[in-house]
Amino acid sequence: MGESRAPVRTVPSRQAIRVGKFSLVYRPLAVTVGVTLAVAVFVLLCVNIGRGDYPISIPDVVSVLLGNGTKTQNLIVFDLRLPRSLTALLIGMSLGMAGAITQTIARNSLASPDILGITAGSSAAAVALIVLGGGGSFVGLLATLGIPLAALCGGLITAVLIYTLAWRKGVEGFRLILIGIGVNAMLVAATGWLLISADINDASRAQVWLNGSLNGAGWNQVWPVAVAVVVIGGYAVMSSFNMGALRLGEDNATSLGVRLQSTQAKLLLSSVALAAIATAAAGPVGFVALAAPQVAMRLVRSAGPPIIASALTGAVLVVGSDVIARTILPVELPVGIVTSALGGPFLLYLLVRNNRKVTA
Repeated sequence: MGESRAPVRTVPSRQAIRVGKFSLVYRPLAVTVGVTLAVAVFVLLCVNIGRGDYPISIPDVVSVLLGNGTKTQNLIVFDLRLPRSLTALLIGMSLGMAGAITQTIARNSLASPDILGITAGSSAAAVALIVLGGGGSFVGLLATLGIPLAALCGGLITAVLIYTLAWRKGVEGFRLILIGIGVNAMLVAATGWLLISADINDASRAQVWLNGSLNGAGWNQVWPVAVAVVVIGGYAVMSSFNMGALRLGEDNATSLGVRLQSTQAKLLLSSVALAAIATAAAGPVGFVALAAPQVAMRLVRSAGPPIIASALTGAVLVVGSDVIARTILPVELPVGIVTSALGGPFLLYLLVRNNRKVTA
């Protein structure tokens, strides 16, 4: 007689957390990395608030944020320094999520709103508003909307153009990137022409904005980006399953029940809105949307860019760069110059890494 065998029980490798109809998979590494990044963001935020002509220690900054402190400290923190630091934090989160969404759709680590030209479209519309003022009916319409909505419109129009040109029975990664690079070059040329033909004062103001400056950032810049992070970022987090399916390819995503074209369009629209609103708040802050998702993916060791970790990594990059730009360098620089200096080498690393993959 054959030996009887006990039934084999399959044990899930990861613990599932269910709340009603919603379920999540508990990943200890992802939680640990997220908590660590959140703590790093808070520490950098306190450092950035405390540094300046009137220095405030980190414990005093925390005390003021909790409702204590002197009148002078409250004035400096809440009226002068906190809006700038929160703007940097929210811009980093927006760009990190925008880059994660774009790289997921394109399935390419080189895809980001600034590489594809979406940021350049926002910049061109904003510079047109700054330089041309109310001249002409179209620019006059932009003048009534203001720089934030002008940048958003410019980013949306650019994204629709790129998506239309790249669509050929679906969106292919390298095709999307190549078309985006071409559109980006044309928009950069158009922005350069606007700056050359502008009045010297308008050109100077636009040039400072183009470098991604947080100087003068106030609560008016904080609230639009905060709403975008909460609303659009929340939608991106809830769409994590669809983005995970898109990483498997279009055919696999369709077989898993994902409505390919509508899902890609909604996610791309979310990425454009996040990048455009962040650009409108402080100008184009380069390479954050490119680097943050890739750094977060390596920290979490996930198959694709994680949304929450990408947002927190972007916040660390922008707030940390603002600390460097304000206090470490001999002359205060726009934060976009520092992020570009840090992100340029990372772009070269990605190019070399992708080239080795193709060669292999």
